[in-house]
Amino acid sequence: MGNIRGQPGIHTYKSLAEEGPFGSVEPPKRPTGSLVMHSMAMFGREFCYAVEAAYVTPVLLSVGLPRSLYSMVWLLSPILGFLLQPVVGSASDHCRARWGRRRPYILTLGVLMLLGMAMYLNGDAVVSALIADPRRKPIWAISITMIGVVLFDFAADFTDGPIKAYLFDVCTYEDKERGLHYHALFTGLGGALGYLLGAIDWAPLALGRLLGTEFQVMFFFSSLVLTLCFILHLCSIPEAPLRDVAKDIPPQQAPQDLALSSDRMYQYGSIEKVKNGYVNLELTLQGEKNKNPAEQTQRTMAVKSLLRALMNMPSHYRCLCISHLIGWTAFLSNMLFFTDFMGQIVYHGDPYSAHNSTEFLIYQRGVEVGCWGLCINSVFSSLYSYFQKALVPYIGLKGLYFMGYLLFGLGTGFIGLFPNVYSTLVMCTLFGVMSSTLYTVPFNLITVYHLKEQEEQRLKAQGGGPDDSERGQGLDCAALTCVVQLAQILVGGGLGFLVNTAGSVVVVVITASAVALVGCCFVALFVRYMD
Repeated sequence: MGNIRGQPGIHTYKSLAEEGPFGSVEPPKRPTGSLVMHSMAMFGREFCYAVEAAYVTPVLLSVGLPRSLYSMVWLLSPILGFLLQPVVGSASDHCRARWGRRRPYILTLGVLMLLGMAMYLNGDAVVSALIADPRRKPIWAISITMIGVVLFDFAADFTDGPIKAYLFDVCTYEDKERGLHYHALFTGLGGALGYLLGAIDWAPLALGRLLGTEFQVMFFFSSLVLTLCFILHLCSIPEAPLRDVAKDIPPQQAPQDLALSSDRMYQYGSIEKVKNGYVNLELTLQGEKNKNPAEQTQRTMAVKSLLRALMNMPSHYRCLCISHLIGWTAFLSNMLFFTDFMGQIVYHGDPYSAHNSTEFLIYQRGVEVGCWGLCINSVFSSLYSYFQKALVPYIGLKGLYFMGYLLFGLGTGFIGLFPNVYSTLVMCTLFGVMSSTLYTVPFNLITVYHLKEQEEQRLKAQGGGPDDSERGQGLDCAALTCVVQLAQILVGGGLGFLVNTAGSVVVVVITASAVALVGCCFVALFVRYMD
């Protein structure tokens, strides 16, 4: 990876950047195999998400979790994510680990995902084996299961930002677009496979008898898939560490030599601060010692500095975050209640009747068909992400963004007004369009914004102006991911009240449609697009 050129002790990364004047950074073109390997993290993550969606409610019911604690389980993780996601994103921007900036965080979060799955899928079995007191057993089982669910959601939600930032750091603009499409493709495939395996009755099969329960079977598959996928992801594309330039400058190097080689001493993933072709030698050699307090605060990424960076976000970034919030609020409103909508509204079942009653069995059948609808959503999300690249030259990112929100809004509105089994399953294909759109277009726009900013900084450097580029891609990706947690908080805290007020779950689908159609107007009028 590393390539040492020019003066001794001055490090560059030839495999990651094309050298150019004023520290311009252009990584080499990545082969398709590397981008596919990079996308495997999304496959494993979404596979585990699908397993959680299929099994977490039965698990919570089986350990006897009181209904009063349901909202705390679903809201605690997004609240933590909303508060801490930008901190993790900006911390990864300044990580100096030898393995790179993003991969240490991705590895740590992957291990936490495994630990969370082990706790919520196996917690009851472990407690039963270790604790004999029947009075203490339920308390420990509920506690471990709840901690496992929150830990898994927390880690899985957090991985998205570092994964996207890792892709943006090591790829050209064209490869970023390709990589995002592969991410959406494998996200859909992972979700589809997870839902399919979750729909299998493992009890009469040999693997089910060997491992004990279906919970242990799904933990076996989930841990295996997640481990293999994250290994492939972490080995996909080499990542250069963020170096301290001051440590790489030999004391005997003359200022004129430094000026000639300054275009090679950029920090990875940023544009080196160059003015008139020279670097301030004294400041560079003294490093952190002589930096002003404001710079030291920014280096240590204090919470106050981080909040200021988020509040001073450029207006086009802020509009993109708002549109992302609107989209995810609409999408989650529909998806989190979709199986319940199928059971109650489409099949006219009753989840509150006796478990051996016809109404409850009809409701269960509706939930099963709803799971197949979610599988259709995942499959079509993969297919649509494959065709997105072909559509971009004709309708652009604005057209893709607008079309995703519009089709989802019309589709959810149709099934809310005219609930029918077959039409609802057909409309699930439009859910896949929205899913693929949310996973690709906003991050494509982030890459466009950063590309434009890098060009502006190069022009400033050529004109002798100061370099004021302090935003990191990790922070911006984290800000986008952070609004997903905010959407979960809004959905979890607000839709239950709407359902109780309206007395029917159909209000959820109508709300999702209305929010998506509002999002259509927002992405058309306020989001910034560039050629």
